[in-house]
Amino acid sequence: MSFQKFKLSNIILTFLFAVLSLFFLLPLIWMLSASAKTERDVWTFPIQWIPKDWNWVSNFKAVWMGDVSFGLFYMNSIKIAVISTLATVLFSAMAGYALSKLQFKGKAAVFSLMLAFMMIPEQATLVPRYIMIKELGLYDSHGALILMGIFSSYFAFLLRQFMLGIHNDMLEAAELDGAGFFRVFISVMVPLSRPILATVGIIKFIWTWNDYQGPLIMLNSSKLFTIPLGMQFFQEEFGTRIAVMMMASVAAIIPLLVLFLALQKQVIEGIAIGGVKG
Repeated sequence: MSFQKFKLSNIILTFLFAVLSLFFLLPLIWMLSASAKTERDVWTFPIQWIPKDWNWVSNFKAVWMGDVSFGLFYMNSIKIAVISTLATVLFSAMAGYALSKLQFKGKAAVFSLMLAFMMIPEQATLVPRYIMIKELGLYDSHGALILMGIFSSYFAFLLRQFMLGIHNDMLEAAELDGAGFFRVFISVMVPLSRPILATVGIIKFIWTWNDYQGPLIMLNSSKLFTIPLGMQFFQEEFGTRIAVMMMASVAAIIPLLVLFLALQKQVIEGIAIGGVKG
């Protein structure tokens, strides 16, 4: 009897969560539907979830072949997001390895300082970073955004906590085999940290791809704009054409979906385990 009640409660909870998830997905579903509609059908009420007249080809051409350089904004975002993500993962992994496995003078002070930096709001450092970028001569360049984004106390802390769970025996075995510092890091720590590295990579890519504040402050030339700033041009050009705007929005989220689908296995592993268990 108790087993039947337990099973019934699981079915009810699963159904409720499925309904709730559908509720949260409704805006995304509407965006996909509107991107394939004619402008007239977008404003039809009640909502036609399946377009009556498919117009996605015309909307696609307006986004990618119109006067607004959406393709250029797209490539700028990919360039900045990919370089920033790879650099952040590398530097954060190195910092996490040093703070979790290496012994050096001042280690505790460095870790405490890193935690203190995590408590400072990003907006509080905006003016100093802007001045630094201007002095380095990187203003109005992609280098400014990349330089600002490749160092992260949060990700270094996250990787440090994960690497603490990796047994030192594995590192000692590699050292006995003649592996040096970088060999141990590349051949032992990085493979064992793949789940958390994938998680960090996804989060960083999403943050960089969706960043509006950084490009708004550090970029002035329209040819350097990223997707968030480029959408302003679309609003000025196609502000009253909701179907075209939705097509541009769909195109903007495709890299995020592809990245998550490609790395979701590693992300789930990163959530499920806290390190290598002996």
